Amino acid sequence: MRVLLQRCSRATVRVGDEVTGSIDRGLVALVGTTHGDTDAVARRLAEQTARLRIFPDDEGRSGRSVLDIRGAVLVVSQFTLYADTRKGTRPSFVKSGDPEEAKRLIATYQAVLEDLGVPTGCGVFGAMMEVELVNDGPFTVLLEREA
Repeated sequence: MRVLLQRCSRATVRVGDEVTGSIDRGLVALVGTTHGDTDAVARRLAEQTARLRIFPDDEGRSGRSVLDIRGAVLVVSQFTLYADTRKGTRPSFVKSGDPEEAKRLIATYQAVLEDLGVPTGCGVFGAMMEVELVNDGPFTVLLEREA
């Protein structure tokens, strides 16, 4: 499982003309799964997302988490995080997880964030989405399961 986190001052995801998720200050989490990912992996990465200290503290250092700032997380499924671009000019997605399992694991990731007290918004799994964000920093971090 990979989670690409982007710190933002606001973000919105749309499917067609419908806003399916919107947050103010917090994180956009682009989440992709691969073969062998488990609920335990989804839980661990959600807990890391909630507690990752990437927001400025009173001294301007990265000392606060999304929990500390009472921020939110916009969760967006992103199977292309497992694109293999080593051959040719067309990415291969054979490392991306099974769609049904991915949908379930991403829902687990989001549920754990909610259980920890982090409000979330979300996209629509498998849909063509437009994600709009104001990147704060910019500050982008990639979280991955350990092999």
